[in-house]
Amino acid sequence: MSVRVFRVGAPASTRWVIEVDGKSFDLSGWLAEHGREADAGLASLFARGFFERRNLERVIATLAPTSAPDDVLVPVEPRDVGKVLALGKNFKEHAAEFGEQVPEEPLFFNKLPETLVPHNATVAPPAWYGERFDHEAELCVIVARGGKSIPAARALEHVGGFTVANDLTLRSMQGQDRNKKYPWFRAKNFDGACPLGPCFVPRDFFDLADARVEARVNGVLRQSASTKDFVVDVAHAIEFVSNHLTLAPLDLILMGTPSGVGPLVDGDEVICSVQGIGELVTRIARPAAKA
Repeated sequence: MSVRVFRVGAPASTRWVIEVDGKSFDLSGWLAEHGREADAGLASLFARGFFERRNLERVIATLAPTSAPDDVLVPVEPRDVGKVLALGKNFKEHAAEFGEQVPEEPLFFNKLPETLVPHNATVAPPAWYGERFDHEAELCVIVARGGKSIPAARALEHVGGFTVANDLTLRSMQGQDRNKKYPWFRAKNFDGACPLGPCFVPRDFFDLADARVEARVNGVLRQSASTKDFVVDVAHAIEFVSNHLTLAPLDLILMGTPSGVGPLVDGDEVICSVQGIGELVTRIARPAAKA
């Protein structure tokens, strides 16, 4: 069974649509009919185990059909996200394309929740920045249950679902800051730096073992690798980061990008995809500076 969950509508009035084997159903309507509309926030639904297979399959059998998702929003309300943590160099080939080795221990940096934008967003780097600007397709983990010092053997119990991210990067600035031994913060954080979506797939309905992570620019394949190629898998990433700080519900963890990252120019259309989740479309605006 293929299951995808979309948050749709206007930001001030959102609703949930669930797609099952390509057919769309009104999840928000079901929650309202069953007196659960007030408890329909994603964190609350995760806390109750709503999206676990044994529970969700019973709900699916009673859902009313609805129109296909439109006006798709970021699957996790950005104001509800506490942390966006991202793994660097988590594919050997990606480290190699920059002439570097895989880190001896997981390398994390952060993006701010304010950088999250939805499927079909148009993103422009800062107007004063005229150097290399790159795409990075990634699998994103949505934390359902928080915790500290979570053992890898239990880590997936803390996962609510998975979505697609594009870790947009001011690449030239990142290299300059690395040479100065500065953090990567400003190269990874600007308006629109983290497109996310178009939906999430609940944990029990996603094949984490071998899903392809890809990026296409104007239809041309640039990145392609499998989750089986992660240097640090999801369970051990959660274990590592939770040994340093407490994870909270709706924190996001980006799992690193395959080799093939490349520059973007004005008018480019980037499609980042993860097999079993879908395609995240981002359009790039880099108008030439006025003379």
